[in-house]
Amino acid sequence: MSPKKDGINFMNTLLLPPDSLWLKPSLVLLNSITSIVAFTLEIGTPTRIFADVFDPIIQEYHGISADAKHTSDMDFSKITGNVNPAAPVHSTRIRVGRSIDGFGLSPGITKEQRLGVENLFKSASAQFEGDLAGNYYPLTGMEESVRQQLVDDHFLFMSGDRNLTVAGMERDWPEGRGIFHNKDKTFLVWVNEEDQLRIISMQKGGDV
Repeated sequence: MSPKKDGINFMNTLLLPPDSLWLKPSLVLLNSITSIVAFTLEIGTPTRIFADVFDPIIQEYHGISADAKHTSDMDFSKITGNVNPAAPVHSTRIRVGRSIDGFGLSPGITKEQRLGVENLFKSASAQFEGDLAGNYYPLTGMEESVRQQLVDDHFLFMSGDRNLTVAGMERDWPEGRGIFHNKDKTFLVWVNEEDQLRIISMQKGGDV
């Protein structure tokens, strides 16, 4: 898709109806509650189509240059350094957010797509083995005893964030959302909270 070939430009995408997800890659969000003006993405395409708009924003926010390239290296043996062992660290949490190709991003994802993300994760997590094996707890129909335990463990995410609500990211709450954790409660995944997947590793102390 290109602006010239397909007749797409930044302004006319803002005027498309909400159900035009494939044509409505971006919108300007005016949050009258917090007086914030922001850009949100419903699909990943607009960062390429409207690079003149999004690139400077992304570069300034992340402090990167225009020619920066994303690299991925999953070799944890290359990680050096640690938390000062003398520091009184009670626990350490490392988390990443991930989106799945083929599904709309949170501001524009449909209910069916959100359920698709959830079902895909449930299928994948059922195959986790060893210290990663655990259970998935959907928010829909959650038993009170389970809910209270997740609250006590500080694992449960809640609705009501004003910025997420204005951005359309809490639509159909709590449908298609849930929490996975392993037996030792050191590995968690939030499904369809803010990101499609929020993957969290937690350990006691500061030895990462």
